[in-house]
Amino acid sequence: MKKLLAILSKAGFDSFLLMIGAMILLAYFLPQPGMVKEPISLEEIANAGVSLIFLFYGLRLSVDKLKAGLANWKMHIIVQLTTFLFFPLIVLAVRPLFINTDFELLWLGVFFLAALPSTVSSSVVMVSIAKGNIPAAIFNASISSLIGVVVTPLWVGLFIASATGDFDVSDIVIKLVLQVLLPVIIGISLNSRFGALAEKYKKQLKYFDQAIILTIIYTSFCKSFSENLFADFTALELTALAAGMMVLFFAVFLCIGLLSRLFGFSEEDRITVLFCGSKKSLVHGTVMSKVLFQHSTITGIVLLPLMIYHALQLIAASIIAQRMARRKEA
Repeated sequence: MKKLLAILSKAGFDSFLLMIGAMILLAYFLPQPGMVKEPISLEEIANAGVSLIFLFYGLRLSVDKLKAGLANWKMHIIVQLTTFLFFPLIVLAVRPLFINTDFELLWLGVFFLAALPSTVSSSVVMVSIAKGNIPAAIFNASISSLIGVVVTPLWVGLFIASATGDFDVSDIVIKLVLQVLLPVIIGISLNSRFGALAEKYKKQLKYFDQAIILTIIYTSFCKSFSENLFADFTALELTALAAGMMVLFFAVFLCIGLLSRLFGFSEEDRITVLFCGSKKSLVHGTVMSKVLFQHSTITGIVLLPLMIYHALQLIAASIIAQRMARRKEA
């Protein structure tokens, strides 16, 4: 078992990714606990956990760090435009191929992931491995998370109505403010008092984040499996989806590389732009899906492209980062 875990770790599969797979299998074979409403449901626990995730995130994000990170503004603009404009536009360009087909919901899932912010932890880790600009990576990933609270719902809201039939802009905005934005603001305001404590226990907070994400994934797939939403997808079609996610990753990665060279960024800054601009956050995707697709049975399908992309981006980015590190050492 240890040898198997070591091999999987080298390939980019950490224990959390394996747990995600386990939750999906559990939802398939034992969906009942995820559907229970009384006396308290796992869905209600996940809803409360979402707010706590963003509260703890705000606690670790100081105003001084945000101000210091504004210096390299060209790099930040490229990363954020790639994350919130270039990514969605690529996916929008292929939408005509999916309209009025059995794969329209999968396209919505891909568009949802394209509109998400960059992931914080793994982006910083990859930049660190590749020996890039770590402070800039921290700033970009952090500010991306804040921008995503507003931009992601605006993008996805354009297409939710046609997919779910019950999209209410005012309801979504209120839920986002109360469940996501307000906890972040409260956390930032309390950073001076409790920021050091949050940093001290960030490992434990990471485990809490992962537990809530696993709960969301489990309950989402319980709903989807109970409605037989995956019955029409074959193994070949899911393989094609995975291949499409890899094409999306490398298309963005190569375009960012060309842009960073065009703007004359240093090698350290170019590494930061590459990894921060091409990654997407599973954390934000799962918690935002609780707000944007609340009480909807399509959440499992919408999250499927994101989970595949998350796994593949970690594998691809790990290999690329290690090669960059070896090249710099040589």
